[in-house]
Amino acid sequence: MAHETAVYTHGHHESVLRSHRWRTADNSAAYLLGAVRPDHRVLDVGCGPGTITADLATLVPQGTVTGLDAAEGVLAQARETAAERGVSNTEFTTGDVHALHFPDDSFEVVHAHQTLQHVGDPVTALREMRRVCAPGGVVAARDADYGGMFWYPQVPGMDEWLDLYRRVARANGGEPDAGRRLHAWARQAGFADVEITTGTWCFASPGERAWWSGLWADRTVDSRYATVAVESGLATRQELRRVAEAWRTWGAEEDGWFTVVHGEILCHV
Repeated sequence: MAHETAVYTHGHHESVLRSHRWRTADNSAAYLLGAVRPDHRVLDVGCGPGTITADLATLVPQGTVTGLDAAEGVLAQARETAAERGVSNTEFTTGDVHALHFPDDSFEVVHAHQTLQHVGDPVTALREMRRVCAPGGVVAARDADYGGMFWYPQVPGMDEWLDLYRRVARANGGEPDAGRRLHAWARQAGFADVEITTGTWCFASPGERAWWSGLWADRTVDSRYATVAVESGLATRQELRRVAEAWRTWGAEEDGWFTVVHGEILCHV
């Protein structure tokens, strides 16, 4: 049985969770929502702090949502999120998407947001997601594509950030340009009926720029990503500080614009 070989690049530093807690079903899983029915059983793979999980739970009042993450620590936040929203049809558990601890056909919806880019074998992960999805259900995945991100203006140091991030992610066993590969991975996993779309996040208002640049500046010097970059010899602390400053410079630009491109797949079982 396959098991996880990749290291989660971001870790769960506050600067990372700042981004994760912002995510909702509307801004991160809109392509999936039309396939969700009130009595569906849903598995949310890589649920993190559970904001999308809780949103999905409100869409299945007669069903259930199971949030799964490899890290036990973040599940405490997911449970707190569900409790704060008064959502009672959720449960949370640790697990490895390469070897899910559920019987065949356990769910009508199996969803993963920003997860497959961080796993060691995304094709095996999708096969497992398919195995636990009941006939007539859907397997849904959405991942960013770092090679497709773009911004304005071209602040010195931002290209360095992108190059470094992609090298660190690959050194950890992941694939930062996952968005463009989702369709290929789905076909290799045996899916024949796949709807393919793209979605974007755009950060351009003063508040959005401050938030996005601030969390990436902090992440660049304080998160697990920073530790891995230094310990693997891919960057020095001085280089990371320079990249963080580039983020803050971009965030202060009145004309600043940053677009995150995602690939999306809705695989019918």
